Amino acid sequence: MILIHHGLQNGEGLSKARKRLANGTAEDASKRSKKDEEQVVPVKYPIDDLLVKPVADDPLLSKRCPPSTDFKVPISSVGDLLMVWDFCMSFGRLLCLSPFSLSDLENAICHKETNLVLLVEIHTALLNLLINDEGEYYEFIQNKNRKSKVSLVTWKEYLCDFMEMTSISSNISTVRRGHYGLVPTSLKLEILRELVDEAIATIAVKEKLDERIDQQQALAAEKREIARKSKEEQKLIMEVATEKEMNQTNAVQDGNENVNSQLVAKEGKERKNAPTSKMGDAKLHLGRHLEKELLDQSVRTSPLGKDRYYNRYWFFRREGRLFVESADSKEWGYYSTKEELDALIGSLNIKGIRERALKQQLDKFYNKISNAVEKRLKEVTHQLLVEEAVLRRSSRVHAHPKDSPSTSFLEYVNTWKPIQKRNRSKEDRAT
Repeated sequence: MILIHHGLQNGEGLSKARKRLANGTAEDASKRSKKDEEQVVPVKYPIDDLLVKPVADDPLLSKRCPPSTDFKVPISSVGDLLMVWDFCMSFGRLLCLSPFSLSDLENAICHKETNLVLLVEIHTALLNLLINDEGEYYEFIQNKNRKSKVSLVTWKEYLCDFMEMTSISSNISTVRRGHYGLVPTSLKLEILRELVDEAIATIAVKEKLDERIDQQQALAAEKREIARKSKEEQKLIMEVATEKEMNQTNAVQDGNENVNSQLVAKEGKERKNAPTSKMGDAKLHLGRHLEKELLDQSVRTSPLGKDRYYNRYWFFRREGRLFVESADSKEWGYYSTKEELDALIGSLNIKGIRERALKQQLDKFYNKISNAVEKRLKEVTHQLLVEEAVLRRSSRVHAHPKDSPSTSFLEYVNTWKPIQKRNRSKEDRAT
């Protein structure tokens, strides 16, 4: 005899069974979901910057200011301008070319006068370097029966030879006719860039680079040795202090007067700290001197780093601006105030590989960059005040404002030129 359960007979049991099955399935799904969440591996930062996604608990980043772009030269030629200027500043002694500002070079390049002393001196120095190297350019001018020395009078002829050799044929006739000033600014910089490229390959520059590398390695080794000795001395001082403290504690426990032991400890500490402090100051000064020497002997200028979108950031220690180069090198800008620098640093997301590395470099050189930026800002402010004063004075006497700082490039004098070169230039002018 088969017995049918009353609930099933009424259809109630089946419904409940289905509900239990459905509930069980939902619970299992919920458990699986929680288990999956637990198994999600957290992102390990830093990662590629473009993969970084904003999260609710991210720290608030500063708003980055757009860099200034008010260059006088075409924006696509700013890289050439910086390269030429940095090379001339780095190898000025080798070129016998005294320092000049980036602004002076930019103003001179844009000027329409042909025989500007600054540009003539730069071209003459670079061309003479190539001739003294006795390489391709030397052979090229030898075939034209040129003299082996460029002067302030003949420099245009030698420049035309260089343009011919490097296939920069555009505007060569303009230069040959004596109208270098009318050559487009971008082409002037292209020619100078080619000259610098050739100069970098000369034996003299390579030897200077090797010399600087040796000096840099020696300075770095000296700096490491000082750091090692300082660390050992600090360790020894700590060991002596610890041992003395333990001896004093034992003496107190043996029944000596506590007050006397404290006085002895204080006197000993004062005697110990006095020479140590002086020694520490001396080492600090020496460390800073070595740091400066390392910068002076730097082999090449490298970008500080890149941001999320591969824009490169450049700082030249002789120029109080932080330059920004686009990923394709076609666009340039710069930051020129401490506020802009701070905003840039605050905008970098350290979850990204590139921006983390860039922030580390900006933090490392922050004092140098900010000091250079503020120094330049003061100079620019002073320059504007002087220009206003000169303009007011010139308007009263109806004279041209020759003493304006913005025209300082017109007053350039090469003070590093050897005496014999000056005599030679006088002879050239006489003939």
